[in-house]
Amino acid sequence: MAITLYGDLKSRAHRVAWMLKELQLPFEHVPTGFLDGGTHHPEFLRINPNARVPALVDGDLVLFESLAINLYLARCYGCGTLGPGGVAEDAQATQWSLWVANEVEKALLFAAANRFLFTPDQRNADEAQMALTKLERPFAVLEARLRNQRWLVGGRFTVADLNVCAVMSLIPLADIDVSRWPSMQDWLHRSLERPAAADWKPIRFTIPRPATPLGVLQMFV
Repeated sequence: MAITLYGDLKSRAHRVAWMLKELQLPFEHVPTGFLDGGTHHPEFLRINPNARVPALVDGDLVLFESLAINLYLARCYGCGTLGPGGVAEDAQATQWSLWVANEVEKALLFAAANRFLFTPDQRNADEAQMALTKLERPFAVLEARLRNQRWLVGGRFTVADLNVCAVMSLIPLADIDVSRWPSMQDWLHRSLERPAAADWKPIRFTIPRPATPLGVLQMFV
């Protein structure tokens, strides 16, 4: 049966589209919007009751959470390519996927919000700098990993690289200077220049800043 991907490619759905294209898997794309209320339609809520994108349907299997979807696709369809080459590589791919979600994504999204997602009059340079300071430790961790190897796991581009890089695609979009971490910078450039990765490039839109500090906190927690 055909694979169906739900989600606007301006959202985290671009991560899954990248994986599907890397694996050369045909899929139907249903561009469910998150800014226009599309994720709250009853039809979509039956697929993902969290009212978030992306979601993926593969036969009878329904999945949400972009990084988990990509791990599934790599394991199921990526043998010999982006998939793990054994239990150890599988564990490492899962490790790096959880790492980027826990150590990088929220701070990077907060920095990006104050550099391009919020409208210009609602951006806060101090908040952006606070988030960037928090990212220095995980960036150093990634730099150390890549200093003597081109890819994160197994000596080749895998789902580990794709998942981490897809989250970090906000770096060039927000024009964040990462020259202090040259190995990471080179890896990021090589990964994002892969032909299948092109969907990250048009992710440009603005959202209103929540009116209260609590609203800002709720957006990123």
